Amino acid sequence: MSLDGTSVAVVGSGFGGLSTACYLADTGADVTVLEQNEQVGGRASTLRRDGFRFDMGPSWYLMPDVFERFFGHFDREPADYYDLQRLDPHYRIFFKDDQRPAADGGAVASAAADAVAPTERGEAPGFGSHNGARYVDMLPDLADNVATFEAIEPGAGDALREYLDTSATHYETAMEHFVYEDRPRLRDWIDLDVMRAAPIGLQLLGTMDDYVADYFESHKLRQIMQYTLVFLGGSPGNTPALYNMMSHVDFNMGVYYPQGADPSVETRRLLNDPEGEVGGLAAVVAAMTELGRTLGIDYEVDAEVTEIISRREGFELALADGSRPGFDLVVSDADYAHTEQDLLPEHARGYDADYWESRTYAPSAFLMYLGVEGDIEPLEHHTLVLPEEWDDHFAQIFDEPAWPDDPAYYVCAPSVTDDSVAPAGHSNLFVLVPIAPGLDDDADTRSRYREAVLEDLATNTGVDLRDRIVLEEQFSVSEFAERYNSMKGTALGMAHTLRQTALFRPPHRSKELDGLYFTGSYTTPGIGVPMCLISGEHTADAVRADQ
Repeated sequence: MSLDGTSVAVVGSGFGGLSTACYLADTGADVTVLEQNEQVGGRASTLRRDGFRFDMGPSWYLMPDVFERFFGHFDREPADYYDLQRLDPHYRIFFKDDQRPAADGGAVASAAADAVAPTERGEAPGFGSHNGARYVDMLPDLADNVATFEAIEPGAGDALREYLDTSATHYETAMEHFVYEDRPRLRDWIDLDVMRAAPIGLQLLGTMDDYVADYFESHKLRQIMQYTLVFLGGSPGNTPALYNMMSHVDFNMGVYYPQGADPSVETRRLLNDPEGEVGGLAAVVAAMTELGRTLGIDYEVDAEVTEIISRREGFELALADGSRPGFDLVVSDADYAHTEQDLLPEHARGYDADYWESRTYAPSAFLMYLGVEGDIEPLEHHTLVLPEEWDDHFAQIFDEPAWPDDPAYYVCAPSVTDDSVAPAGHSNLFVLVPIAPGLDDDADTRSRYREAVLEDLATNTGVDLRDRIVLEEQFSVSEFAERYNSMKGTALGMAHTLRQTALFRPPHRSKELDGLYFTGSYTTPGIGVPMCLISGEHTADAVRADQ
């Protein structure tokens, strides 16, 4: 249905908001995107300091088919805006127990069968070491990864192939029946297509922990198959087994880096990026904004919405600058809880404060954005540092919130791939430690944890940054709450637990106000950049269906 002449405000410019705006504008709506911060992109903001450029939020380009589908709707393709480089390796892993020193001072692995030194594992291509620090690479060639799995655990190579075959089937079925097609009500699931896909849906009833354990005994291999749960905001023990499909995304579809975007002057203003090529997830933000401008969307930055007011004819939005523009319809890409609890009067809220307090939230993060003198070998573009057992880390996120004693963490170093993100002779990286939302992150706590993480990085990768840092910015629970109005300072939103997946997530339509809609990670299909792109399509479909 055409929305010609219908005025729509999209509050927030994360990927869900940018996507919704494009779909609605393509149907004829007059769309205005209102972003409270100084640049579009939401959590995909960019930090620029002294010649360094950091993706502040998402940094993995996964599920390229979803981006192709999005741009294809508008008769375009990603290559019209940016180039894609497939990363090799996809990512590097340092297992902490592989770096354990022996009593005689030599670096040897533990006696566990899956921690045999690389020289004893044969010639599997995924193993390597640098200055005594051992690592395992996941590579673009599946046969290489099969060999690596087999070297760690006899029989695991065939198990990986079987696992990925199942994962691919689950991905294709889930995307068709449960992701691209929104099913917000229980009766939507009483459908012949859903019945045919029932074996896939039943995977919701188990956990990733149990599912992966059926294939692999090695704790290392289990961690490799489960690390993508961080992108979904969950743990192996609380995430439905259906999300084994993420391994198909990882191993079969590949990990990429967008670069070479050269947006127009006006889009650069909206990105707060005056010069140079744009790479990383900022390139995708630039592309979607550029597309939106060709569709007639107006974007306003530094435009904080302080209240959503329902009128007899549409809505009025109170902005921090005192203006009160009117619109026929409103879509909120702001934090769902913030929208309901802070922007709406009590009678217009679909959920009360108790509901939001009782949700399970995805982790927050302790982030250090670091500009470093010199190189950072052997860190790769994507690097994971994992403890021998990570159950305790997840417990300190979801069960007994505390700063993790032995953290699993992620290092993103785009300067390994893209020279433009750091000055000559320097490296660009950020270190991300998932932590519980709502933790106290005062200055003293951060300082102590900073030292602990940098020491851990030096011990387990051989890369000591402490005397080479020329630029440092931190971002944690407080900043997620302040910059993004994020509930409890979560970095991602609501976790994908069994009771918070599919129709159990908050709906795209307001439960109380006709004409108010929601998009983004709190809604279906959920967390992650590709999912937010699809969420925008679902929200736009709901708007069109209601007019």
